[in-house]
Amino acid sequence: MPDPLPTYAAVVLAGGRATRLDGVDKAGVEVDGRTLLARALDAVADAVEVVVVGESVPTALPATFVVEDPRHGGPVAALLTGRDALRADPAYVAVLAVDMPHLTPGTLDRLRAAAAGRDGAALTDPDGRRQLALVLDVARLDAVAPDREDRHGHPVHRMLSGLDLVDVAALGREHRDVDTWSDLRDLAGEPGPDRTP
Repeated sequence: MPDPLPTYAAVVLAGGRATRLDGVDKAGVEVDGRTLLARALDAVADAVEVVVVGESVPTALPATFVVEDPRHGGPVAALLTGRDALRADPAYVAVLAVDMPHLTPGTLDRLRAAAAGRDGAALTDPDGRRQLALVLDVARLDAVAPDREDRHGHPVHRMLSGLDLVDVAALGREHRDVDTWSDLRDLAGEPGPDRTP
């Protein structure tokens, strides 16, 4: 029998400026009638705790909302604000951008399985580039986290460069994100976690 997957908490990054989407609230953008935030929460539905870094909105699944500190400080500031807000003390934390509508619980299961015994795992696109869909060992994340005053604008790849992360190749559309209106049009009607090809 395979080892059980490690329990985990989740941080959903939903507080970016969305400048290429004219500044709209990305979390509320809909793909096939469901918001990006609802889809992200579905992907981490089995997490022991979920923190959303962004403006508070009603959700069907339980989540704690926090605003990143410093405000609009970038993904590292948001990630660490979310981590600091966790009340649970899990061994692993999943981190995902809100704008990846094709992530599923299965995606998180593969990342968690790969992360076991390592510092973490990162989803990669077909070109091998790491995406903002990660599972990280919390103790190792804490060890490499910059001080609060150095979080603003700190690159994710620099913070994680010292960690032993395993790459997990995306299946199908898992790596696709919504940065522009063109991305949104391209994603509309595509096969995804709740659609068949």
